[in-house]
Amino acid sequence: MNGLVLGVFYKMSKERKSLGKYGEDLALGYLTKKGYELISQNVKLFCGEIDLLMKDRNTLVICEVKTKSSADFGLPQEEVDFFKKKKLVQLAKALWQLYPEHSIRIDVVAVDEGRKKIDHIVNAVEER
Repeated sequence: MNGLVLGVFYKMSKERKSLGKYGEDLALGYLTKKGYELISQNVKLFCGEIDLLMKDRNTLVICEVKTKSSADFGLPQEEVDFFKKKKLVQLAKALWQLYPEHSIRIDVVAVDEGRKKIDHIVNAVEER
């Protein structure tokens, strides 16, 4: 029975990862059309990972991408909770250590696959 349960969790995890990658690709296309420049994708720092690192004029933009296949259990942007916001602020501080000459902003791109909608929330997370 354990093998079956683990297989189900593995499959769900793989599907989730696939949905996340799909959402990141859609978000990248959306932001590029808005004039943002891709710096890097899936940037790994000591304190976490940045989904999309973009440049908007002279500002480096950390883009947290949240994707949901339906809004049955809430909107994608609602997944950016208190703890995720703390992590994003931590990532921004670490990034600023690498690029002190740039201003840094945190945006959230919410991809709602069920409603075929993308919401871009500019400056979605700020340090309090």
